[in-house]
Amino acid sequence: MKYHDAREIRPPAEREQDLLAALPAQVSHARAHAPAFGELLRDVDPAAVTSRAALAELPVIRKSELVALQRCERPFGGLATVGWGQACARVFASPGPIYEPEGARKDYWRLARAFYAAGFRAGDLVHNTFSYHFTPAGSMMETAAHALGCTVFPAGVGQTEMQVAAIADLRPVAYAGTPSFLRIILDKADELGLAVTSLTKAFVSGEAFPPSLRDALIARGIQAYQAYATADLGLIAYETPARDGLVVDEDVLVEIVRPGTGDPVAPGEVGEVVVTSFSPEYPLIRFGTGDLSALLPGISPCGRTNVRIKGWLGRADQTTKVKGMFVHPGQVAAVLKRHAELGRGRLVVDNPGQTDCMTLHCEVAGEPAGLAEAIAISLRELTKLRGEVHFCAPGSLPNDGKLIEDLRSYE
Repeated sequence: MKYHDAREIRPPAEREQDLLAALPAQVSHARAHAPAFGELLRDVDPAAVTSRAALAELPVIRKSELVALQRCERPFGGLATVGWGQACARVFASPGPIYEPEGARKDYWRLARAFYAAGFRAGDLVHNTFSYHFTPAGSMMETAAHALGCTVFPAGVGQTEMQVAAIADLRPVAYAGTPSFLRIILDKADELGLAVTSLTKAFVSGEAFPPSLRDALIARGIQAYQAYATADLGLIAYETPARDGLVVDEDVLVEIVRPGTGDPVAPGEVGEVVVTSFSPEYPLIRFGTGDLSALLPGISPCGRTNVRIKGWLGRADQTTKVKGMFVHPGQVAAVLKRHAELGRGRLVVDNPGQTDCMTLHCEVAGEPAGLAEAIAISLRELTKLRGEVHFCAPGSLPNDGKLIEDLRSYE
């Protein structure tokens, strides 16, 4: 079968009608069972939210607000309808910290659709290198693979030589993880003289997937496809064999709005991705991802009829993603606060050789012994990522309030 289900090729007008018809019940459900939405939407008549124009009148809840919301009401900031128990199979933590529920439903994150588009099929063995602790990525991939009837090797992150050995022994046909780690595994296999030629398909996410790396993988016989998903929403959009933008998932309603507002932009204009989820456990209404993208005109050449987005075009705020992990300005500020010797600081993110790296530039008088090492430890503790430390003279960093500067290029 070419498509995961017939919903992917239904007439666009039918899909739009179905989504809008489901809106009133979802708004009512969120208002009645999620305390934060009960307060936020208390003056909203759910029965009147039957169009995109009506939806656009509702406030946007932005991802950047979740840390404060969850600090006031734990564990999920009053945005979830579930607590501990059978309806919440797992709880995860993303940097911030931000806590996310995983419902007990099959394929809770809805990534099976993206896996299918990437060529994954029942009977495949999937080598899953996403993290299995704290963050939900490992579980997101595993539950999707299981929904398709795949077997999963839970490799997790790191231990490159062991990863290569497992692939050489078990001969999986599919990989799930970041694209940069797949390249590292392949390079290590070459270095060790071990064959990993069983890998022919890959699902990659968590970071940029530049055409140069895509083509390099194809040259090695691996067809890799990317998707856009978050720990809050699950799947938002996914790549298909047409490789022409990302097709929006069937179970979300996507808007592109002007950053800092809730106002939809004209078709094709770049703006913030705002998503309404139809999840019963985590019914996020107009959730601002902080990511920038734009709608593409027309229908995908692959035959799927849902709208497409261009993919990730940057961040609407300073929060950025490094090696699949969000890094927030508040985390940078916390690092600086730990070390009284420091003045201003700026975390610079770059990707020389298409590998993400980050350097914290700190204003300090002189170079106190041991300070760089201490700051690097703080940076890792607070962001869960390794970073370099660079000292600069007091007053040399711009006084513009920017704590994170993203210099990455994806050409």
